[in-house]
Amino acid sequence: MSDRTNERLGVFKTYKLYVGGKFPRSESGRVYEVTDSKGKWLANAPQSSRKDARDAVVAARKAFGGWAGATAYNRGQVLYRVAEMLEGRKEQFTREVADAEGLSKSKAAVLVDATIDRWVWYAGWTDKIAQVVGGANPVAGPYFNLSSPEPTGVVTVLAPQESSFLGLVSVLAPVIATGNTAIVVASERSPLPALSLGEVLATSDVPGGVVNVLSGRTAELAAPLAAHQDVNAIDLAGADDVLAKELEIAAADNLKRVLRPQPVDDWSAAPGTERLTAFLETKTVWHPTGSLGASGSAY
Repeated sequence: MSDRTNERLGVFKTYKLYVGGKFPRSESGRVYEVTDSKGKWLANAPQSSRKDARDAVVAARKAFGGWAGATAYNRGQVLYRVAEMLEGRKEQFTREVADAEGLSKSKAAVLVDATIDRWVWYAGWTDKIAQVVGGANPVAGPYFNLSSPEPTGVVTVLAPQESSFLGLVSVLAPVIATGNTAIVVASERSPLPALSLGEVLATSDVPGGVVNVLSGRTAELAAPLAAHQDVNAIDLAGADDVLAKELEIAAADNLKRVLRPQPVDDWSAAPGTERLTAFLETKTVWHPTGSLGASGSAY
Protein backbone atom coordinates (compact mmCIF):
# COMPACT_ATOMS: atom_id res chain seq x y z
CA MET A 1 0.00 0.00 0.00
CA SER A 2 1.34 3.43 -0.87
CA ASP A 3 2.47 5.65 1.98
CA ARG A 4 0.33 8.40 0.49
CA THR A 5 -2.83 6.57 1.53
CA ASN A 6 -1.68 6.78 5.16
CA GLU A 7 -1.11 10.52 5.17
CA ARG A 8 -3.35 12.29 7.63
CA LEU A 9 -4.89 15.67 6.99
CA GLY A 10 -4.61 17.98 9.96
CA VAL A 11 -7.69 19.58 11.51
CA PHE A 12 -7.71 23.24 10.59
CA LYS A 13 -8.70 25.58 13.36
CA THR A 14 -11.90 27.57 12.95
CA TYR A 15 -11.38 30.97 14.54
CA LYS A 16 -14.43 32.68 15.98
CA LEU A 17 -15.32 35.91 17.73
CA TYR A 18 -15.60 36.10 21.51
CA VAL A 19 -18.69 38.01 22.64
CA GLY A 20 -20.52 37.72 25.93
CA GLY A 21 -18.56 34.62 26.93
CA LYS A 22 -19.59 32.78 23.76
CA PHE A 23 -17.98 32.11 20.38
CA PRO A 24 -20.27 33.34 17.61
CA ARG A 25 -19.36 33.53 13.96
CA SER A 26 -19.87 36.96 12.47
CA GLU A 27 -23.60 37.53 12.02
CA SER A 28 -22.77 38.66 8.48
CA GLY A 29 -21.22 35.30 7.63
CA ARG A 30 -18.18 37.07 6.21
CA VAL A 31 -14.59 35.96 6.64
CA TYR A 32 -11.28 37.25 5.36
CA GLU A 33 -7.97 35.54 4.72
CA VAL A 34 -5.17 35.94 7.23
CA THR A 35 -1.68 35.36 5.87
CA ASP A 36 1.78 35.27 7.37
CA SER A 37 4.54 37.78 6.67
CA LYS A 38 5.36 35.95 3.41
CA GLY A 39 1.79 35.82 2.17
CA LYS A 40 1.13 32.19 3.09
CA TRP A 41 -2.46 31.47 4.10
CA LEU A 42 -2.92 30.82 7.82
CA ALA A 43 -6.67 30.89 8.46
CA ASN A 44 -9.97 32.54 7.68
CA ALA A 45 -10.87 35.04 10.38
CA PRO A 46 -14.41 36.29 11.00
CA GLN A 47 -15.06 39.70 9.51
CA SER A 48 -17.22 41.31 12.17
CA SER A 49 -20.13 43.54 11.27
CA ARG A 50 -21.64 46.59 12.96
CA LYS A 51 -24.23 44.24 14.47
CA ASP A 52 -21.44 42.22 16.07
CA ALA A 53 -20.02 45.46 17.47
CA ARG A 54 -23.40 46.42 18.96
CA ASP A 55 -23.78 42.95 20.47
CA ALA A 56 -20.34 43.33 22.07
CA VAL A 57 -21.35 46.64 23.64
CA VAL A 58 -24.52 45.08 25.09
CA ALA A 59 -22.46 42.22 26.57
CA ALA A 60 -19.84 44.58 28.00
CA ARG A 61 -22.48 46.81 29.62
CA LYS A 62 -24.27 43.82 31.13
CA ALA A 63 -21.01 42.56 32.66
CA PHE A 64 -19.82 45.95 33.92
CA GLY A 65 -21.72 46.12 37.21
CA GLY A 66 -20.51 42.78 38.50
CA TRP A 67 -16.90 43.27 37.37
CA ALA A 68 -16.62 46.83 38.69
CA GLY A 69 -18.25 45.73 41.95
CA ALA A 70 -15.81 42.87 42.52
CA THR A 71 -13.06 43.52 45.03
CA ALA A 72 -9.74 44.62 43.62
CA TYR A 73 -8.14 41.57 45.20
CA ASN A 74 -10.59 39.28 43.43
CA ARG A 75 -9.93 40.93 40.07
CA GLY A 76 -6.23 40.39 40.63
CA GLN A 77 -6.82 36.68 41.29
CA VAL A 78 -8.87 36.38 38.11
CA LEU A 79 -6.22 38.09 36.01
CA TYR A 80 -3.53 35.90 37.52
CA ARG A 81 -5.57 32.86 36.53
CA VAL A 82 -5.48 34.08 32.92
CA ALA A 83 -1.68 34.22 33.12
CA GLU A 84 -1.66 30.62 34.37
CA MET A 85 -3.73 29.54 31.38
CA LEU A 86 -1.49 31.46 28.97
CA GLU A 87 1.55 29.74 30.46
CA GLY A 88 0.01 26.38 29.59
CA ARG A 89 -0.57 27.39 25.97
CA LYS A 90 2.78 29.02 25.24
CA GLU A 91 3.54 26.71 22.34
CA GLN A 92 0.37 27.69 20.49
CA PHE A 93 0.87 31.41 21.03
CA THR A 94 4.55 31.16 20.06
CA ARG A 95 3.53 29.64 16.73
CA GLU A 96 0.82 32.24 16.13
CA VAL A 97 3.08 35.18 17.02
CA ALA A 98 5.90 33.82 14.85
CA ASP A 99 3.53 33.55 11.87
CA ALA A 100 1.89 36.91 12.52
CA GLU A 101 5.05 38.95 12.96
CA GLY A 102 7.51 37.07 10.77
CA LEU A 103 9.74 36.03 13.68
CA SER A 104 11.76 32.96 14.41
CA LYS A 105 10.23 30.65 17.00
CA SER A 106 12.91 31.57 19.51
CA LYS A 107 12.20 35.31 19.18
CA ALA A 108 8.46 34.70 19.25
CA ALA A 109 8.87 32.65 22.43
CA VAL A 110 10.63 35.59 24.09
CA LEU A 111 7.70 37.85 23.15
CA VAL A 112 5.16 35.38 24.48
CA ASP A 113 7.03 35.12 27.78
CA ALA A 114 7.10 38.93 27.98
CA THR A 115 3.36 39.03 27.26
CA ILE A 116 2.55 36.61 30.07
CA ASP A 117 4.79 38.60 32.43
CA ARG A 118 3.02 41.79 31.36
CA TRP A 119 -0.33 40.22 32.25
CA VAL A 120 0.97 39.21 35.69
CA TRP A 121 2.35 42.74 36.20
CA TYR A 122 -1.05 44.30 35.63
CA ALA A 123 -2.75 41.63 37.76
CA GLY A 124 -0.57 42.77 40.63
CA TRP A 125 -1.78 46.36 40.31
CA THR A 126 -5.48 45.73 40.85
CA ASP A 127 -5.36 46.26 44.63
CA LYS A 128 -2.61 48.88 44.60
CA ILE A 129 -3.67 51.54 42.09
CA ALA A 130 -6.20 53.05 44.53
CA GLN A 131 -3.40 53.82 46.99
CA VAL A 132 -1.40 55.53 44.24
CA VAL A 133 -4.11 57.78 42.81
CA GLY A 134 -6.51 58.06 45.76
CA GLY A 135 -6.18 59.25 49.32
CA ALA A 136 -7.10 61.89 51.87
CA ASN A 137 -6.98 65.51 50.72
CA PRO A 138 -6.18 68.49 52.98
CA VAL A 139 -9.04 71.01 53.12
CA ALA A 140 -9.52 74.32 54.93
CA GLY A 141 -12.47 73.36 57.07
CA PRO A 142 -13.85 70.79 59.53
CA TYR A 143 -14.18 68.02 56.93
CA PHE A 144 -12.67 64.77 55.84
CA ASN A 145 -12.08 64.84 52.09
CA LEU A 146 -11.34 61.47 50.50
CA SER A 147 -10.72 60.63 46.84
CA SER A 148 -10.94 57.15 45.35
CA PRO A 149 -10.71 55.90 41.74
CA GLU A 150 -13.60 54.20 39.99
CA PRO A 151 -13.73 52.56 36.55
CA THR A 152 -14.99 54.63 33.62
CA GLY A 153 -17.23 51.91 32.18
CA VAL A 154 -17.28 50.23 28.77
CA VAL A 155 -14.03 50.79 26.87
CA THR A 156 -13.33 50.10 23.20
CA VAL A 157 -9.71 49.07 22.60
CA LEU A 158 -8.19 49.20 19.12
CA ALA A 159 -5.33 46.74 19.42
CA PRO A 160 -1.95 47.72 17.96
CA GLN A 161 -1.62 46.61 14.35
CA GLU A 162 1.98 45.40 14.38
CA SER A 163 2.32 43.89 17.87
CA SER A 164 -0.20 41.08 17.69
CA PHE A 165 0.12 39.76 21.25
CA LEU A 166 2.37 41.83 23.52
CA GLY A 167 0.86 45.08 22.28
CA LEU A 168 -2.64 43.63 22.57
CA VAL A 169 -2.17 42.59 26.21
CA SER A 170 -0.42 45.88 27.02
CA VAL A 171 -3.56 47.83 26.09
CA LEU A 172 -6.20 45.34 27.24
CA ALA A 173 -4.94 44.22 30.66
CA PRO A 174 -4.91 47.68 32.31
CA VAL A 175 -8.46 48.35 31.14
CA ILE A 176 -9.96 45.32 32.88
CA ALA A 177 -7.53 45.40 35.82
CA THR A 178 -9.12 48.68 36.91
CA GLY A 179 -12.69 47.35 36.70
CA ASN A 180 -13.72 48.38 33.19
CA THR A 181 -15.16 46.04 30.59
CA ALA A 182 -13.71 45.95 27.09
CA ILE A 183 -14.51 45.53 23.42
CA VAL A 184 -11.28 44.65 21.64
CA VAL A 185 -10.88 45.22 17.91
CA ALA A 186 -8.02 42.86 17.06
CA SER A 187 -5.16 43.73 14.73
CA GLU A 188 -6.66 43.65 11.25
CA ARG A 189 -3.61 42.02 9.69
CA SER A 190 -2.77 39.65 12.56
CA PRO A 191 -5.93 38.83 14.54
CA LEU A 192 -5.24 35.18 15.40
CA PRO A 193 -3.45 35.67 18.76
CA ALA A 194 -6.30 37.93 19.90
CA LEU A 195 -8.94 35.38 18.90
CA SER A 196 -7.00 32.64 20.70
CA LEU A 197 -6.81 34.87 23.77
CA GLY A 198 -10.61 34.78 23.81
CA GLU A 199 -10.41 31.01 24.26
CA VAL A 200 -8.08 31.47 27.23
CA LEU A 201 -10.40 34.02 28.82
CA ALA A 202 -13.37 31.68 28.38
CA THR A 203 -11.58 28.84 30.19
CA SER A 204 -10.35 31.01 33.04
CA ASP A 205 -12.44 32.85 35.63
CA VAL A 206 -13.12 36.05 33.66
CA PRO A 207 -16.91 36.53 33.61
CA GLY A 208 -18.53 36.49 30.18
CA GLY A 209 -18.80 39.96 28.67
CA VAL A 210 -15.88 41.48 30.57
CA VAL A 211 -13.75 41.10 27.44
CA ASN A 212 -15.21 40.84 23.95
CA VAL A 213 -12.97 40.23 20.95
CA LEU A 214 -13.86 41.24 17.40
CA SER A 215 -11.83 40.73 14.24
CA GLY A 216 -12.27 42.38 10.86
CA ARG A 217 -11.71 45.76 9.27
CA THR A 218 -10.56 48.17 11.95
CA ALA A 219 -12.10 51.29 10.39
CA GLU A 220 -15.41 49.53 9.76
CA LEU A 221 -15.73 48.44 13.39
CA ALA A 222 -14.19 51.46 15.08
CA ALA A 223 -16.55 54.01 13.57
CA PRO A 224 -19.80 52.68 15.11
CA LEU A 225 -18.06 51.93 18.41
CA ALA A 226 -16.67 55.46 18.66
CA ALA A 227 -20.14 56.88 18.06
CA HIS A 228 -22.01 54.38 20.27
CA GLN A 229 -23.77 56.17 23.12
CA ASP A 230 -23.16 53.31 25.57
CA VAL A 231 -19.39 53.23 25.06
CA ASN A 232 -17.66 55.41 27.65
CA ALA A 233 -14.10 55.48 26.37
CA ILE A 234 -11.89 54.45 23.48
CA ASP A 235 -8.19 53.60 23.19
CA LEU A 236 -6.94 54.48 19.71
CA ALA A 237 -3.69 52.50 19.91
CA GLY A 238 -4.39 50.66 16.65
CA ALA A 239 -5.62 53.62 14.60
CA ASP A 240 -3.56 55.57 12.09
CA ASP A 241 -3.53 59.37 12.23
CA VAL A 242 -6.40 59.86 9.78
CA LEU A 243 -8.68 57.28 11.42
CA ALA A 244 -7.80 58.52 14.91
CA LYS A 245 -8.93 62.04 14.03
CA GLU A 246 -12.23 60.78 12.65
CA LEU A 247 -12.86 58.65 15.73
CA GLU A 248 -12.07 61.51 18.11
CA ILE A 249 -14.74 63.60 16.39
CA ALA A 250 -17.27 60.78 16.63
CA ALA A 251 -16.39 60.14 20.28
CA ALA A 252 -16.97 63.77 21.21
CA ASP A 253 -20.71 63.37 20.66
CA ASN A 254 -21.17 61.80 24.09
CA LEU A 255 -17.97 63.05 25.74
CA LYS A 256 -16.07 59.77 25.69
CA ARG A 257 -12.65 59.55 27.24
CA VAL A 258 -10.18 59.19 24.37
CA LEU A 259 -6.66 57.82 24.71
CA ARG A 260 -4.83 59.05 21.64
CA PRO A 261 -2.30 56.85 19.82
CA GLN A 262 1.07 57.02 21.53
CA PRO A 263 4.37 56.56 19.65
CA VAL A 264 5.65 53.21 20.91
CA ASP A 265 9.02 52.04 19.65
CA ASP A 266 9.08 48.90 21.75
CA TRP A 267 6.09 47.35 23.50
CA SER A 268 8.48 45.29 25.63
CA ALA A 269 9.64 48.42 27.48
CA ALA A 270 8.54 48.54 31.12
CA PRO A 271 5.07 50.12 31.37
CA GLY A 272 4.18 52.84 33.81
CA THR A 273 0.79 53.46 35.39
CA GLU A 274 -0.48 55.72 32.60
CA ARG A 275 -2.73 53.11 31.03
CA LEU A 276 -4.07 52.08 34.42
CA THR A 277 -5.17 55.63 35.19
CA ALA A 278 -6.36 56.48 31.67
CA PHE A 279 -9.79 54.96 32.21
CA LEU A 280 -10.43 55.79 35.87
CA GLU A 281 -12.69 58.49 37.28
CA THR A 282 -12.08 60.07 40.69
CA LYS A 283 -14.89 60.12 43.25
CA THR A 284 -14.43 62.62 46.08
CA VAL A 285 -16.35 62.30 49.33
CA TRP A 286 -16.72 65.08 51.95
CA HIS A 287 -17.65 64.23 55.52
CA PRO A 288 -17.89 66.56 58.54
CA THR A 289 -15.38 65.86 61.29
CA GLY A 290 -16.73 65.07 64.74
CA SER A 291 -20.18 64.17 63.42
CA LEU A 292 -20.20 60.49 62.54
CA GLY A 293 -23.94 60.40 62.13
CA ALA A 294 -23.99 63.07 59.45
CA SER A 295 -24.20 62.13 55.82
CA GLY A 296 -21.29 62.91 53.55
CA SER A 297 -21.61 64.15 50.00
CA ALA A 298 -19.84 62.87 46.90
CA TYR A 299 -18.83 64.78 43.80
